[in-house]
Amino acid sequence: MENYFNYFAEIEEHFQKRRGTGLLLSTLDWALIETWKDAGIPLEAALRGIDAAFERYEARPSRTRKVNSLAYCAQEVFATAEDMKEAAVGTARDKPTDAGTVRGFQPAEIAAFLRKNAEALAAAKLPQGTGLSAQAIALETARTLRDLANKIAESKSLPRLEDLERRLTVMEEKLFAALLAVTPDDEVLSVRTEADRELAPYRRKMPAAQIGQLQKQYVHKRLLERYGLPRLSLFYM
Repeated sequence: MENYFNYFAEIEEHFQKRRGTGLLLSTLDWALIETWKDAGIPLEAALRGIDAAFERYEARPSRTRKVNSLAYCAQEVFATAEDMKEAAVGTARDKPTDAGTVRGFQPAEIAAFLRKNAEALAAAKLPQGTGLSAQAIALETARTLRDLANKIAESKSLPRLEDLERRLTVMEEKLFAALLAVTPDDEVLSVRTEADRELAPYRRKMPAAQIGQLQKQYVHKRLLERYGLPRLSLFYM
């Protein structure tokens, strides 16, 4: 994906620019960007979709209410992605950009990021469920991150960032599953209710599959915030 590691930042900046005033993205907005990333929606499609949504909004005779969520643009983003996909059929695909060249990452920078997350995980105080310890999984993840950081620092060369990103994603998903299992049901229900409430105005604008993924991402982010845990993805460097 073009501008792989700028995906979040560019979408945030573009949305704020089109809105005209600074607006911090909500948990729902960040979760939505993650669903776009996971669905393989190109950055260009996301930016074009945001433009199309605002052009439609600006064409309305009455604009007393501002666009306060990125979710307002979701339908146009999906439509734009589909249009681009259809237009690309039968054409040669460009050679994918090496993710390691996009932001000019340095081995020391990645190693420091991994060590920082390892320290946060090792210091976290997590609940323990019957037969399952989120604390143990966090400590195991911290050890793995330290090992990865040491190997990268010693080699003084960039690893394959796509492979590293996949591994970090697997570790984060494992940690999330543990948190979901040990968090009291009423707390999880409260977060899901919160997600449903925020999603309510936009349900008709998004496919059911995307709604389900967005709910999952929302709960994921809230639980990590609840326990003060870092995001492991290189997107958060």
